[in-house]
Amino acid sequence: MPSRGPRIARAAAVPARLFVDSGAWFALRSRRDQHHAEADRLFREALRRRVPLLTTNLVLAETHRLTLFRAGLRPALLMLERIDASPSVTIHFPTADDHAAARGWLARMAPRPVTYTDAVSFAVMEKTGCGHVLGFDQDFAAAGFTLWGRLG
Repeated sequence: MPSRGPRIARAAAVPARLFVDSGAWFALRSRRDQHHAEADRLFREALRRRVPLLTTNLVLAETHRLTLFRAGLRPALLMLERIDASPSVTIHFPTADDHAAARGWLARMAPRPVTYTDAVSFAVMEKTGCGHVLGFDQDFAAAGFTLWGRLG
């Protein structure tokens, strides 16, 4: 059931794992992104605290596309290489069960316009017990997950 307002956890509260959404990956890469400084701080904090990072190949597809068309081929490939090389990141490849759960999320979130990628992310987070997201998309908060942010 969606929460009534955005839930933001202070970085001091260390989650068991963090789901990373495409907005956070892109903000980390792009100094011009409005969330770059916050993304940089939060990624550094997660790595310092050794918080495992979880994402999906669908999130990476979104991030790759955005990077490709805003920054070019080389930065898009480099972004994928860095994520693949990170021992802190687990990439989840959705299953048929994840697809069915995502369809359920789309139905529950209606009439809010939620993307299929976000719905799969919600399903994966729910399945893995990951309640915190490193990202800036309010759809995660609306779905009842906690945006991990705001150092201090």
